[in-house]
Amino acid sequence: MHLSRGGRTHSDLVRWGSGGGSVPKQQRDENPSIKDPELYERLTEEGASKEKAARIANAAARDGREKVGERGGEAEDYEERTVPELRQRAKELGLSGYSDLRKDELIRRLRQH
Repeated sequence: MHLSRGGRTHSDLVRWGSGGGSVPKQQRDENPSIKDPELYERLTEEGASKEKAARIANAAARDGREKVGERGGEAEDYEERTVPELRQRAKELGLSGYSDLRKDELIRRLRQH
């Protein structure tokens, strides 16, 4: 399970909320496709990609935070893979700029996707 910078998993953020105040209306209006802007903002602050944060926030708004937190899958065990395997996975996901990355950076990019 991938921990965020604050030592919490993304599932923890979904279940317990961000712990912060409400998001200003102007900020919510910037991207009306985000259904739970407070959770989205917190997830991006914790290192999730914008796409991943949007998927989690919208699922939490639709299904409830408890349900989304329970549904999360296991992160792939990238540490067990070779660098060529990691590069192949990055290619499959459509990432760019991965060819010169070290293994730890490749893993970070893959997990943020």
